[in-house]
Amino acid sequence: MPAAQPAGRPAAPTAPAPPQVTAPDEEGAMDAIELLKHDHRRVEQLFRDYRAAASRTQRRAVVELMIRELSQHAALEEMMLYPLAKKVLPDGEQKIDEHLSEHMAVKKLLFALDRLPSGDEREAGLVAELKQEIDEHIREEEGETMPALRDRVSQEKLDELGRLLDRARRTAPTRPHPNAPDQPPALAVLGPVAAAYDRLRDRLHGRPST
Repeated sequence: MPAAQPAGRPAAPTAPAPPQVTAPDEEGAMDAIELLKHDHRRVEQLFRDYRAAASRTQRRAVVELMIRELSQHAALEEMMLYPLAKKVLPDGEQKIDEHLSEHMAVKKLLFALDRLPSGDEREAGLVAELKQEIDEHIREEEGETMPALRDRVSQEKLDELGRLLDRARRTAPTRPHPNAPDQPPALAVLGPVAAAYDRLRDRLHGRPST
């Protein structure tokens, strides 16, 4: 028979059961177009965060996240989405060449921002230029390229590409490389090397990882 609790003393609480850990449900994953649009929304929010930041330190932290998000996004599109668009869209070659030109302008601005020290007076002007480039790029992709892809690529393939993009993000470059190749096969070879170097620099400088 268990010993009785002393009078007036509550019973010791039992430890809660550990949470059940389950594998992610891929049925709820975003397809490629949804995932890349979600990236666009994240970047738009970062520009709003920059305007709302109350100090130079906060603004610089937002810039660091912009550099990371946009560098990864550009690499993913160049490596996985644009080759598909070139194949299936009637004007794919011309359309993707235009997008790659837009990416180059963005990378050059990101490269300039990446080299600036915190509090540099040129930062606000570069962020404003970057926002203008990104706004135009998003309008073109979401208004033309993405709807055309959805019309010509099966949902099954878009779902598969979404899963591949999600996995590839973990090893995508986190900094701009305007002088690196922007199309496969050279991009597929050099991209992971640049990404590994970027992540080493991120760790050494204590830069954000998300």
